[in-house]
Amino acid sequence: MTYRVSYVDTSPQCGDRPRFESRLKDEFFPTEPAALARARELLDDIHCYAVTVSDGAGEPLRGICLQLKLGMAAE
Repeated sequence: MTYRVSYVDTSPQCGDRPRFESRLKDEFFPTEPAALARARELLDDIHCYAVTVSDGAGEPLRGICLQLKLGMAAE
């Protein structure tokens, strides 16, 4: 199953692209742990936001399960 990580890139390398779609990026990973690790990296990056992880069926992983998998449990 392939997992997709989608996000909006606002880094300076994107230049002054006026359209939201031109900054939307997709990356594909063969395993869920790899996709979640990349999503975690993107969440820590100040130039990325609106990060989503989708499973092979295209359904976004969401809610408390995703937060726990990304290591975002309350302290």
